Amino acid sequence: MIVKSMIDLIGNTPLIELKIKNCKWKVYLKLEKFNPGQSMKDRMALNMIRQAEKKGVLIPGGTIIESSSGNTATGLALISAIKGYHFIAVVDHHASIDKIKIIKAYGGEIITVGNNKRPDEVAVVERENIALELSKKIPNSFVPRQHENLDNRGAYIDTLAKELVDELGEIDELYGAIGTGGSICGTALGLKKYGIKTKINAIEPDGSIIFGGKGGPYYQSGTGNPPDADIPSIIDYNLIDKNFYATDKEAFNTCRFLAKSLGILIGGSAGGVIFKALEDIIKKKGKGIAVILTCDGGEKYLDKIFDDDWMSANNLIDTSIEKNLTKWLEV
Repeated sequence: MIVKSMIDLIGNTPLIELKIKNCKWKVYLKLEKFNPGQSMKDRMALNMIRQAEKKGVLIPGGTIIESSSGNTATGLALISAIKGYHFIAVVDHHASIDKIKIIKAYGGEIITVGNNKRPDEVAVVERENIALELSKKIPNSFVPRQHENLDNRGAYIDTLAKELVDELGEIDELYGAIGTGGSICGTALGLKKYGIKTKINAIEPDGSIIFGGKGGPYYQSGTGNPPDADIPSIIDYNLIDKNFYATDKEAFNTCRFLAKSLGILIGGSAGGVIFKALEDIIKKKGKGIAVILTCDGGEKYLDKIFDDDWMSANNLIDTSIEKNLTKWLEV
């Protein structure tokens, strides 16, 4: 395939089948790491920019400013480089070093906040406030505000959802992470649009408060919602059939197991989604088709999730996770 721009490579990511022991269900991972920015957030970044251009709120030579844990910022930095925009990412104090380096490689500027937070706390509110303050000072600037931007979830309706319909036809269960709600709600809307009756399962970190609870700290990045932040307005709870909570141990040890056992290198939130999905699927009877959305690749987390010293220092290694996965999966 010959393309004219890296933008043309966004979407049409592959599926890989997971073989489940003693189970008649077909289970597929949608590998969003194969987008050029290595995550599904490329889809959202592209749609928010295109729609802002159409509305005239983003003009040639302007500046894009966004609060992000890293993946949205990577997508925005990549597209900004192609389209000639200046990009500023406001990131957490614990943002992956690899993500920051990638954003800078695309010419993005980094502003780090949350230095008064614990390593396992997320500075969403501070990030968003700083982004808005900067936009008031910088002429011709645009803040996408992904958590309340309907063009976020709109990015998945005719792309990711349509790809799944074209590739699989019927889909009985869909599992995905929830943070802003863009990918899971947008994909759900797309499946409904194409007449596919699918049960939608949302997975957030244990400690996130999207589906209630007092909340608490967690290390998983780019997913969930901390107790001090408002629930993203683009989340439509009517689209979600069931929700699950994944602990950091479940998420990260699943990532490590899949890399060593199947050569599948994925990010932390994807590990949590896969673990909770498998835990749910192995209880099901009969036949069915399940899709698990894996947001990004593990290449951006080598200094944390895949680093033995970091995992040990933060008391995150749990051999019981590997034992469960060994019982469930054919490896």
